[in-house]
Amino acid sequence: MTILITLLDLAGYVALLLWGVHMVQTGIQRAFGPSLRTALGIALANRFYGFFAGMGVTAILQSSTATGLMVAGFAASGLVGLVPALGAMLGANVGTTLIVQLLSFDISPIAPILVLIGVVMFRRSNASMTRDLGRVMIGLGLLLMSLHLLVGLLEPYRDLPALRTGLRALASQTGLAMVIAAILAWAAHSSVAVVVLVMSLATQGIVPPDTAFALVLGANLGTAINPLLEGSAKDDPVARRLPLGNFVVRGVGAVIVLSLLGVIQPWVSALGGSHARAVANFHTLFNVGLAVLCLPLLTPYAKLLRRWLPANEDLSDPGRPRYLDSAAREVPIVALGHAAREALRMADTLQSMLAFTRDAFTKGDRNRIAEGKRQDDVLDRLNTAIKTYVSALDPDEMTTDDRRRAGEIIAFITNMEHAGDVIEKNLLAQATKRLKRGLRFSPEGQAEMTAMLDRLSTNLQLAASLFMTDDARAARMLAAEKDVFRQMETEATRAHFVRLRAGRIDSSETSGMHLDVLRDLRRVNTHLVAAAAYPVLEHHGELLTTRVRPEEEAPAA
Repeated sequence: MTILITLLDLAGYVALLLWGVHMVQTGIQRAFGPSLRTALGIALANRFYGFFAGMGVTAILQSSTATGLMVAGFAASGLVGLVPALGAMLGANVGTTLIVQLLSFDISPIAPILVLIGVVMFRRSNASMTRDLGRVMIGLGLLLMSLHLLVGLLEPYRDLPALRTGLRALASQTGLAMVIAAILAWAAHSSVAVVVLVMSLATQGIVPPDTAFALVLGANLGTAINPLLEGSAKDDPVARRLPLGNFVVRGVGAVIVLSLLGVIQPWVSALGGSHARAVANFHTLFNVGLAVLCLPLLTPYAKLLRRWLPANEDLSDPGRPRYLDSAAREVPIVALGHAAREALRMADTLQSMLAFTRDAFTKGDRNRIAEGKRQDDVLDRLNTAIKTYVSALDPDEMTTDDRRRAGEIIAFITNMEHAGDVIEKNLLAQATKRLKRGLRFSPEGQAEMTAMLDRLSTNLQLAASLFMTDDARAARMLAAEKDVFRQMETEATRAHFVRLRAGRIDSSETSGMHLDVLRDLRRVNTHLVAAAAYPVLEHHGELLTTRVRPEEEAPAA
């Protein structure tokens, strides 16, 4: 019974350790995630800048996984080269060692103070930044408490004969120890948590130094497994290059160092300090040494990765999402960036539909009509995929800005899909009817429709740009197009009836079709305004609740 209670206590303290690490990571991501992502993207100019940027961002986020997701997103989209991205991953691996170095010292007495400060910051402040930093303080306090509790729990058992027998068996199987630690780090999504746990075991002398070092190697290898097994990288060879490259570097380095542990272990232990300091020093030396050796070799290594994983020449199914990486859901700001990139694909698809519609009315091309209708299926599938992806994000991990951005993405893709429906079900249907019945518009009517279609294409480009920039001036320009289209429709309708009365229109059927097309073009423009302009104007407080004049200001009848 006593052993069962001890095992439950051990599991609880390990869970507290993991939760403390999680609170630190999410608190930092909420407070500084967008800024850090922007800074990382700017800094990825070459391998050395990328190395220091990856190290700095990871030291702040305390998550090489989060940094890796950001860098992988940049690399997969072609925004940065593979060599700087690999350099950033080497830096991210070094960044994880900094908090381990801090925790190797006995600073557990300040844990209650950190928790107290964090709770006060979280409960007493309405500012989101202060609350997020309070979350970080609470997480650090819980992390230190869990380490102290683990050490106290394990101390009475370090001399048990059964435990020592088992550890002696494990000590003779350092490869098995590395595999066990890799599985733990993969399951926990954190090398820091596993290394800190190993430090606790080493402090009590429960594991010998060589076994502890093997466990550290496994922890470093384990967190490189997650990106390989999760997300869209499994299907895109270009996106797989970075996680595979990082995994191979860590794996080869771990195997080589494991084979040399007999030589390395006495040297590292001779650096001095406690057993916990020895584990932290080994963790740091492994990652720094790996970076020093690999940074000069990244260019030929990147060429080798490109040869192993050549880009798909066939883009295959256009309705298949390309950027919705499920692994990125752990970091909402990164996931929302992926969703926004996928949403822009919907804008490009709608642009193609407008081009097909223009050709259908001006050239009478049946093939373009069929292609335009197929593009609507692409819009529908992308819309469903993006909504499912964004809806699956954990709201508790999202800041106020994250939730607003998620709403903007949903509004954008919904209106893109509705605009596509208007084109497919109305405009392309009218073009098909016109061709089947051999109907012709007057030159003036044809010119009016062409002018509105060209203006729609320009407005769609503005909407896509506005969706990414959040610029209030551009939003006002796009919103003003709603009045412009209303005026264009009114003037075109008036001119149409003038031609009809003058007998310059041969068919009443052509007349009705012309008016329907004008109305549908205005409807498409309304969706573009609602997709991009209204969310931005609402965010800046420039959107009125109604266009109707208040009753007290209405003119007397």
